[in-house]
Amino acid sequence: MKLAVLGAGAWGTALAASWAPHHDVTLWGRNPAELDAMQNQRVNARYLPDCPLPDALHFSANFHRVVDEAELVVIAVPSGGLRATLAALATHPALPPLIWVCKGFEPGSRKLPHQLVAELLPTHAQTGVLSGPSFAQEVAHGHPTALTLASHDTALARHLAEALSNHRLRIYAHDDVIGVEVGGALKNVMAIAAGICDGLQLGHNARAALITRGLAEMTRLGTRLGGHFETFMGLSGLGDLILTTTGDLSRNRQVGLRLARGQQLDAILAELGHVAEGVTTAREVIALAGEMGVDMPISRAVCQMLFEGLPAAQAVDALLNREIKAEF
Repeated sequence: MKLAVLGAGAWGTALAASWAPHHDVTLWGRNPAELDAMQNQRVNARYLPDCPLPDALHFSANFHRVVDEAELVVIAVPSGGLRATLAALATHPALPPLIWVCKGFEPGSRKLPHQLVAELLPTHAQTGVLSGPSFAQEVAHGHPTALTLASHDTALARHLAEALSNHRLRIYAHDDVIGVEVGGALKNVMAIAAGICDGLQLGHNARAALITRGLAEMTRLGTRLGGHFETFMGLSGLGDLILTTTGDLSRNRQVGLRLARGQQLDAILAELGHVAEGVTTAREVIALAGEMGVDMPISRAVCQMLFEGLPAAQAVDALLNREIKAEF
């Protein structure tokens, strides 16, 4: 297929590199100079400096031409840039199938990606979300990875899962768009919490408890929003949660580790140089949980540490001294 990957950050570049040996792939980005450098040097020096890019991968800063020529569009911009990207796509009279890989809620509206797609592309039915446990650096290096592709169009999900899979990237078809999106968003919040836990050196027992109770929070909110319980036991739920809470390549985990050391949030984000989606997602999740009456104590504690200056040690004490309840 002719694929247009929109977004030349780490994740967009990694997916484009994985698919380029098997499809005709063009990577679009906003910065023509950076794209020219990638074209000439065969590396994304800013986001994946140690991952050589295949010779078959093409680059273009011409958004409309890339979209017009594509048989599949993959949106790989940060969640905060999804609305603008969809608005640009809406100017095209006939769009090919479209999938997105961004994770999180839109700041302010608290909408999931599929809700923005429905708002801005209301007549476009061939859409889906690709998510699961995956560090961009490992995908770019060709390490084995398994993902989930969910769509309301089950035939499309099966077709794209088969077409986009290769010997190092295995993709499973699914029909639970909401569950897959919620899992991908909330695991970033839990990764911040896990980083704080490990930064305070609370031990493996504490981290295991946090991951398990974090999964309970994800499932609680996700099922209230319409997701399926079993989705949260799969790749885009438990799988992604395990990866981002334990792997040091996780930007959100790094935020938590540095918060535990006493660093200020602004300094942490500036030092990382990448988007940490869990920071913006945490605020939206707590607001949404409050509206729906869903108890999310870990997410609330993360918000208090991020935005209200609550010391990490005090947040941990508050969580441990909550009222004792039945597990289920």
